Amino acid sequence: MTETPIRVRFAPSPTGMFHVGGARSALFNWAMARQQADGRFVLRIEDTDAARNRPEWTEGIIRALAWLGIHEDDPHFEGPYFQSAYAAKHRETAERLYKDGRAYYCDCTREQVQERRGNPHLGYDGFCRDRGLEPGPGRALRFRVPEGGPTVVDDQVRGRVEFEHSAIEDFVIARADGSPLFVLANVVDDVEMGINEVVRGEEHLSNTPKQQLLWEALGQTPPRWAHLPVIVNEKRQKLSKRRDKVALESYQDEGYLPEAMVNYLMLLGWSPGEDREILPWSEMEPLFRVSDVNSSSAFFDEKKLRAFNGEYIRALAPDDFVERCRPWLAPDRAPWPAANFDEGVFRAVAPLAQSRVAVLSEIVPNVDFLFLDTPVDDEKSWAKAMKPGVGAEMLSAALDRFADPGLPWAAEPLKAALEEVGAGLGLKLGKAQAPVRVAVTGRTVGLPLFESLELLGRDRVRGRLSAALARLEAADAASEG
Repeated sequence: MTETPIRVRFAPSPTGMFHVGGARSALFNWAMARQQADGRFVLRIEDTDAARNRPEWTEGIIRALAWLGIHEDDPHFEGPYFQSAYAAKHRETAERLYKDGRAYYCDCTREQVQERRGNPHLGYDGFCRDRGLEPGPGRALRFRVPEGGPTVVDDQVRGRVEFEHSAIEDFVIARADGSPLFVLANVVDDVEMGINEVVRGEEHLSNTPKQQLLWEALGQTPPRWAHLPVIVNEKRQKLSKRRDKVALESYQDEGYLPEAMVNYLMLLGWSPGEDREILPWSEMEPLFRVSDVNSSSAFFDEKKLRAFNGEYIRALAPDDFVERCRPWLAPDRAPWPAANFDEGVFRAVAPLAQSRVAVLSEIVPNVDFLFLDTPVDDEKSWAKAMKPGVGAEMLSAALDRFADPGLPWAAEPLKAALEEVGAGLGLKLGKAQAPVRVAVTGRTVGLPLFESLELLGRDRVRGRLSAALARLEAADAASEG
């Protein structure tokens, strides 16, 4: 028996930034589609909300998917289709349901329904079911929910879920102007596109019995449903764009690698087993089964994502790491004058930075001292390192030692020299190097100090030590005056 090719869909609305929850849904669908030679991932842009839709949001969706590895030129990719292009089919289907007696027109206002029911929280009461109203101004089209019995949704994640028809009101499928509501348009589009698996967030589960009833009313076999667990923050609250960092673009701009983000998102509700977590897409794709997804909420742990990203960065080939850093080194983004950037110096320091950064944007504060005319002025770092009885004494002694032309300007001799200077002042190397590090780099933490001194060069190092010493002396003079 020939297996029916799987057809899944990802149907975002172009009304804002790309949510990490949507990214997870897209990846799960993508994995399913690529497991079959004839599998298809259908991208459908649900653009019927004209007041909120913008072309740039649609372009952003396509760019975000491509960043995740879901490319338009892949044979498993189909689309993008636009829901607005199917408006005529939506209206035609609504008319068909009306003619078949599966829907009826209703002229009740919300206030009338509330007055009859005496409770604003109760749904529609079926008042117009048997009135036989024709289409007309102010008349919406409602679906006639069958009486008796439940609608059973067999969910691949949640199991058997029953929805009693008595709890489902005769819902509106088209407005008085004939325009369809989401519940109808969604079903019509899925039918037209041959979708046979619907994998989406659990917030859509409440819509599913209505959609399944519509599938059946149209004489179609409903797709297999799978509703993914909600993604929550550290307080176990559902991720919210008003409260949490949920835009995929924010993580991209911060310097998260797409392969790390893909790896992490795939683990939100699913596990490849054997306690494995860090593994490439090529291994996750064939292992993924939507039936293995856990129904419990999934915690989006940004600290864990950051740790994932650090591991992926450290695994990059050195040249690849250099290229991945380019956007943050560009003249329009870097804090130093463009003429100051030295490719050779950066390539030399890149391996030192690669082992220390967790996101690519951190490359800038790690290397900026090499290309700025003067190091950054961090008051907290300055106060911590330049303590009375340590700061000026170490800077002065280091200046003298580093002036020795017989001192090889290389990391190991520089370390030995500074250790010797510190010992002369009764300081271990850790405390001895702190004033020098801040004077030269502007920060108390960063790349290995002595390799940094080597790359910066004797003249620039001594110039910065002198400037820092002068600053301390000026501060002392001002306090005495």
